[in-house]
Amino acid sequence: MIAVQTQAFDAAALLAQLSAGSGAGAIASFIGLVRSEADDATVRVLELDHHPVLTEKVVRRIGADARERFRLTGVCIVHRCGTLYPGEPIVFVGAAAAHRRAAFDAVDYMMDRLKTEAPFWKREQRSDGAHWIEARACDHDDRARWENTA
Repeated sequence: MIAVQTQAFDAAALLAQLSAGSGAGAIASFIGLVRSEADDATVRVLELDHHPVLTEKVVRRIGADARERFRLTGVCIVHRCGTLYPGEPIVFVGAAAAHRRAAFDAVDYMMDRLKTEAPFWKREQRSDGAHWIEARACDHDDRARWENTA
């Protein structure tokens, strides 16, 4: 399942869907939450905007690339958009594979690519004003480590 949506997701249901009939020996997942603090300021709200067609196309490509690269039996990426509040889930990424290392690595790979490639426009409303959020240098470093591994 690949989705970009405004509504909240049910992680347990997504895990159940990912494991149903997958024949996997391992399932790994990650849930990203809206942070409550950034740069010594309190985050009041996170606004995520996107281009529906382009963003979904990129997210689908990331999932397909992970499926092929790690020989996954299942992939799930659900990324929320809209107005979100601290503690709310933003993203769910899951991978089903024959073995645990492939599942763990696939989830890490997908998150690194989502952070640096998925076209979302993110703005935090903080106690010190509004701030646009870009991928950091460390996010690009995390993404780059996958370039030399197959």
